Amino acid sequence: MPKLWNATIEAHRREVRDAILGTTAAMVAEHGLLSVTMSEIAERTGIGRATLYKYFPDVEAILFAWHQRHVRGHIAQLEAARDQAAPDQRLEAVLQAYALVGHASHGNDAELAALVHRDPEVVRSERLITDMLGELISERAAAGQVRDDVAPDELARYCLHALSAASSLASEAAVRRLVAVTLDGLRRPAP
Repeated sequence: MPKLWNATIEAHRREVRDAILGTTAAMVAEHGLLSVTMSEIAERTGIGRATLYKYFPDVEAILFAWHQRHVRGHIAQLEAARDQAAPDQRLEAVLQAYALVGHASHGNDAELAALVHRDPEVVRSERLITDMLGELISERAAAGQVRDDVAPDELARYCLHALSAASSLASEAAVRRLVAVTLDGLRRPAP
């Protein structure tokens, strides 16, 4: 098959997949998780049910894929924050970005969140984020800026749990204060 043909088919498949993911997420936001059916998704997306089933076996699989795409975007934001910051500011930049992502999810459907967090891919994504923070914490510990009496992995988990509170804060200023308090918890204790 010619390369142009393959590229066109792949682009079409990506467009259909993106349309399915976007439509399903919008329908769940509008009508609730339990009221969305595969038939309605196909109709609203403008594709046949048979085509929809070629892409996904059920609504849950669509929502898992939508969430995975969402999480990949968040991880890319964290990586960009890390890569754009000066070496001594990378940890704070990533914590800030993580907290702001959490803050932006404020008000998301709890039922949808409970469903998508059952996806085994969530564990892998959480591990990537924990590892990234652990590396940054190790760097700052080696520079004497962060405590070294607690394992970096444990401190990374502390940060993630502390910053989960960002989703319930009323403002970005409050999120920045939470990040500052979290960073204070990482500081090397006075001798």
